[in-house]
Amino acid sequence: MTAPRFATAAVRLAGLAGLAFGWRPDDFWRATPAELAALARAAAPDMAMPPPDAALIARLQEAFPDG
Repeated sequence: MTAPRFATAAVRLAGLAGLAFGWRPDDFWRATPAELAALARAAAPDMAMPPPDAALIARLQEAFPDG
């Protein structure tokens, strides 16, 4: 199974942010990851994940290279 491209995953997340938080696409793209995480934690505090560490970020960058 092929992992989804970053752009595909980001567009899906933008749509979910619109449904969950009433954000327009511009709101999503202007938000920082910390702002999105804060809203997600507030919406579902029991399901909130800790922020990614350096190793996870490196794996994500390898899985979803730019370009």
